[in-house]
Amino acid sequence: MPSSEFQLLSSILENKGKSVSDILSKISAFQIAVPSWALGAGGTRFGRFSIGGEPRNLEEKLEDIGLLAKLTKKTDAVSLHIPWDIPEDVEAIKQKAQSLEISFDAMNSNTFQDYGQDLTYKMGSLSNSDSTIRQQAVDHNKQVIEIGKSLGSKGLTVWLADGSNFPGQASIRKALQWTYESLQAIYKDLPSDWKLLLEYKPYEPNFYHTVIPDWGTSSFLCKQLGDQAKVLVDLGHHLPNTNIEQIVATLMHQDMLAGFHFNDSKYGDDDLSTGSIKPYQLFLIFCELIGGAEDGAQAWESISWMIDASHNTKDPLEDLIQALEAIAIAYAKALLVDREKLTQCQMSGDTVGAQEILQDAFLTDVRPLVKEARLQSGGVESPLDYYRTEKIREKLISQRGKNSQATGL
Repeated sequence: MPSSEFQLLSSILENKGKSVSDILSKISAFQIAVPSWALGAGGTRFGRFSIGGEPRNLEEKLEDIGLLAKLTKKTDAVSLHIPWDIPEDVEAIKQKAQSLEISFDAMNSNTFQDYGQDLTYKMGSLSNSDSTIRQQAVDHNKQVIEIGKSLGSKGLTVWLADGSNFPGQASIRKALQWTYESLQAIYKDLPSDWKLLLEYKPYEPNFYHTVIPDWGTSSFLCKQLGDQAKVLVDLGHHLPNTNIEQIVATLMHQDMLAGFHFNDSKYGDDDLSTGSIKPYQLFLIFCELIGGAEDGAQAWESISWMIDASHNTKDPLEDLIQALEAIAIAYAKALLVDREKLTQCQMSGDTVGAQEILQDAFLTDVRPLVKEARLQSGGVESPLDYYRTEKIREKLISQRGKNSQATGL
């Protein structure tokens, strides 16, 4: 039986002309992929502290995502990172994923490390001044596509650490041109039903210049490549106080938004739990997403959703439970916005009225809606409480040991 909190909220929303059943349906249908590397402890350049019980192989990573799916009903896909997640037995991995009802989201290439490579990426990969090194990086991305095809993935995510730390270290123009030529070579191998998600980041690990520092550069490259290339927005890959919702709206206006890497930040690419620092910004982003989809700027179904966070002090699975909940809450709140009245306020110049409409939706406690959607989908009442009550981390440590490691960091 639905909770009294849900019944009260339903009554309020129905009186405002909202269809609660429609909102519940949209919340239930909204799924966010989990990256394989987020299932273990992250690290910084100062060190890494194991949480214990981390997945030791790809099979165990799938099991952890299966657990998250069972509890939250908010994830149904994994995003793999190559070479960290090269499957030894593709068919066995596919069967394992199928048994857990997990699909394979976009594949992630890795040229910020050079595991098992003959040549180093210390001075860049796709933008390297050495054409032999550029070709090695291109070949790696092509290998990732082939692995993805064998698993049923439909996308390739490219994030480049390439750049320079000092003036004069690299030719900014030539580095950009070499990057474009390298991406062209990769794009030619992209299957016709795939998309290339091109990520950007203003700084780190390079601090003077990054080859793809912003959405404009990423968009420029994508337009040169073709219709299958679009811009990936990582929330932490922006300078402080950047208007990310404006970037989202602008990309949707051009049908250029590939998707999201959800996280949160205070200063830079902090990779904190989604919604832990700037929940209002997350809400405003979803307002633009819903508005853009309803206005026909870009189809909702064309956008990819994934969490990308690093867990240095939290249990990774607890952090992911919190993040999935925070994303669902932000989305649910954005669904409550009276878009017709908002448009009227915008057209008439009623600034106060427009702000009140957004504030009314944002300040509504939608947790009863999110919980009811989860329960109707077969999830548990409180995933975090269940996880702790069942002592799942303790069980994982018992099974996997205290020093297992989930990532290649």
